[in-house]
Formats: sequence, structure tokens, C-alpha cells
Amino acid sequence: MSDIRTDSGIEIKPVYRADDAGQAQPDPGQYPYTRGVYPTMYRGRLWTMRQYAGFASARESNLRYRYLLEKGQTGLSVAFDLPTQLGLDSDDPRAEGEVGKVGVAIDSLEDMATLFDSIPLGKVTTSMTINAPASVLLLLYELVAERQGVPADQLGGTIQNDILKEYAARGTYIFPPRPSMRLITDTFAYCQAHIPKWNTISISGYHIREAGATAAQEIAFTLSDGIAYVDAAIKAGLPVDEFAPRLSFFFVSNPNFLEEVAKFRAARRMWARIMKERFGAKKDSSMMLRFHTQTSGASLTAQQPLNNVVRTTIEALAAVLGGTQSLHTNGFDEALGLPTEQAAALALRTQQIIGYESGVAATADPLAGSYVVEALTDAVEAKAWQLIEQIDGMGGATAAIEQGWVQSQIADSAYAYQQRVEAGEQVVVGVNRFADAQAAAVPIFSPNETVSNEQAASLARLRAERDGAAVAAALDGLRQAAQGSENVLYPMREALKRLATVGEVCGVLRQVWGEYRPEVRL
Repeated sequence: MSDIRTDSGIEIKPVYRADDAGQAQPDPGQYPYTRGVYPTMYRGRLWTMRQYAGFASARESNLRYRYLLEKGQTGLSVAFDLPTQLGLDSDDPRAEGEVGKVGVAIDSLEDMATLFDSIPLGKVTTSMTINAPASVLLLLYELVAERQGVPADQLGGTIQNDILKEYAARGTYIFPPRPSMRLITDTFAYCQAHIPKWNTISISGYHIREAGATAAQEIAFTLSDGIAYVDAAIKAGLPVDEFAPRLSFFFVSNPNFLEEVAKFRAARRMWARIMKERFGAKKDSSMMLRFHTQTSGASLTAQQPLNNVVRTTIEALAAVLGGTQSLHTNGFDEALGLPTEQAAALALRTQQIIGYESGVAATADPLAGSYVVEALTDAVEAKAWQLIEQIDGMGGATAAIEQGWVQSQIADSAYAYQQRVEAGEQVVVGVNRFADAQAAAVPIFSPNETVSNEQAASLARLRAERDGAAVAAALDGLRQAAQGSENVLYPMREALKRLATVGEVCGVLRQVWGEYRPEVRL
């Protein structure tokens, strides 16, 4: 029989037996949480069904959020456009052609208020996929809640706020690594004091994997980033058990079903040991790896797009069997464009059918004791530990990224995978096998093309009507804090409340801290 391996290069045996399964693991809810972070997992409450959405203007995205909530979604997840992710206003020349294209354009407090119009922030939790300017968008969210009369200590949600993976895999960074890490630890401290229920970071393997990493690399590089953030926070004077319970993670789920279930179980066990043995955490909640999952965008194909419904279902089921705390399922048409309402609703229904009809939520960790799943959990963990040890030897995740090592590992894995696809060794149904000569026709979502002009006009009105002197004074206060050692979120909040724009706030920090320019390696 030919050699069969997982995406991480782990050989799959034709048959697994009891002696392959390793030691039995403690029950769910018990250290090291291999089988889940809660004793009964989904019997008490299903995972949060959190569909990622955002496009064009705040008004149009607001309508999509309300549509999804009406369909039974249980949490919000905001996609921001590229200018917002890079801390640029919509009328900045560098934003031309990108406003509202891959997410919603947010320039000011007024836009944020529109985005959440008629959505009670005290009753829903919101995840925001934003990194370099994460603190800015979080403060805007807090200010909108203040307008709604919702106390900050009642807000629940997550900001991604994971800058290390931006340097390694995604590219929406602004500032150099050291001031970026300061901004993250300032956010940890601010939230601890004012927004205690907020998850202050979502340490992300999703983008690392989507860039081409294997399953073992995904968890190794993600947990190494987590180690770097914990180190930075401790060095900033924050006690580990005060901030660690609000750390969260974000992983992808790929079609390689058994390895993905094993990956989630291994990541949970590894993080528990890291927090207890390396950092001396005492609280159970400091050791629990809680994570959001998104099904794989990279696995979606433009060819035969309805096949993506099946891929997404398999990936979602793997995430649930792996114990995810929240889940986004992709629309089948996302290889072609933003999801239509029909595709978004079907993606949500996929989760609901798994949750309410499949029976897999009735018991915690249903695949526990499976010879192959237990063996794969051990094997993925072993490969990931080897990588973490290499990163530790380089001086940690930041140093490994600065040296380009992480990036080269991801690129090598991506290249190897593509070679297997082109050779036909890795089958992609509808692409390199079972292809159709005629493309399937599916409706394509067309976003508002006038959003750039609308945002520019809105910004002009805002600047004309606000108190310009108060804005300038507040921005100067932010500049002074950035030049010194004060927590920058306090003067930043004042500037945003005075209606300073996202671009103006980030512009001040650019002036003080500079912009990151990666070293090019050929």
C-alpha cells in the first residue's frame, strides 16, 4: 500500500490499535484540557455561531449583521477594509481602490455608531479582526457602548490584536515590533482596568495556516507567538493570572478531518503545560486555551463552487469535535467574491444543523479514545514541540520572525503543497480531478462601488463640524504619551471621543514610532 501522510507529514497507518493510542486523558474540564476546557462542553451551551461579515459602508454592514442575527447567529464578527486595517482614512491617497472592498470602512466614532445601530452591545459579543490599530477600534466600540448606556465592564468580545502573525504571514502591520508589543500590553492593562470581560488578543494561527503552514506549524508558530505576548506582558509588570484568562486563540479548520481534530486537542494540552510549567500560572482559567475557528478560505475553489458546501461542513464538524468555543463557516461562493445573503445564511444553517441535528454536541470530546485520533494528537504535539524548541533557541517568536525563519518555513510548506497538487498527489475535487469543462454559474455579490466617495464626503463634514482645537489638543496628548511611557489608550480614547479619525490617531503614532519595513530576502 502506498505511503499516506497528513498535511504535517505524519504517516497514517492502515490500521490503528489500542497500543497506538497512548495514555488515557483526564476528563474534559481537567488539566491539561486535552478533551475540552469545560466539563460538559456543548451540553450546557453550544459554541457561539459567529459569522464574519463586513463590506462597503457601516450602514450596509449593519444591515447584514441584523440579517444574520435574525437568522439565529449568536455573536458578531467584524471584517474591516484594508485602509482601516492599516490605520488610514478612506480619503487618504494610499486608500484609493481599497475602501470597503474586503471589509467595512470605519473612519470615526460616527461610523462605528452606525455600524452597531440598533444592536444592543450589552447583549451580544463582538469579535473584531483588526491588528495594528486594534486598540483604536476597541476604544471606538467602548465609546459606542457608552452612547448606548452600556457600562464598559459589561462588554464582551474579542479583538484579534495579534501583530506577530502580521509580520510572519499576513502583512497588515503599521509600526515596528517593539512599539507594537507596547501597544498590545497597554491594551491588556487598559482592559484589565476598564473592560474586564473582553478578550484582549486572539492569537491567530488561521492566517499562518492559510499562508501555507502545516497543522503542526500552525499550532507551533501560534503558541510561540502566545509565549512572546505573555513574556511581554510580564515584563511590563502585569501578573500572569490577571491577564492570561483573557487571552484567546484563533485557528483554521481544514478538510484533513482527523488531523484537524487532533490538532485542536494537541494545542489545548500544549498551552496548558506552557502556562503552568513555563509561566507558573495558578488559575485554571489562565491555562485554558479557548479558541475561535474559521473554516478554510484557502480550501474553497472557484471551480464547482457548490462543492465548497461539503468542504465547509467537514471543516466545521472537525472544529466542533475538536472543542471550539466559537465558529465561522465560509460561504460557498467566497472563492468568487463576498458571500451573497443566500450563501451567508446557508453557512450559518450548516452550523445549526451540526449543533441541533447531528448529535455530536450531546457528549464532550466524542472521538476520545479513537486509536487514530489519540495517536495523531500525540504526533502533532510532538512535531509542534520540536518547532517551538527551535524558536526558543533563536530567542523567541519575535526574533525568529525578524530573522525570516518563520516566513521561510511557511513558504516552503506552501510550495511543497502546491507541488503535490500540480503532480496530482494531492487531490482537489473539481480542480485536478473530476473537473468539468463548463464553469458553474452562481450569483455573485456586488458591493456598493460608491462607498469611497461617500466616506470622503462624510469625513469632510466631520472635520468641518467637530471642535478642531479640541481634537488637536487631544492628539498632542497622545503624541506626548507615545513619546514617554504612559499607557497610550487613555489619551487615544480622549482623541477618538473628540472625533479624531482612525487615520489621524494612527498618524500620530506613525510620526513617533515610525513604520515597519521588512527586510527583503531572496
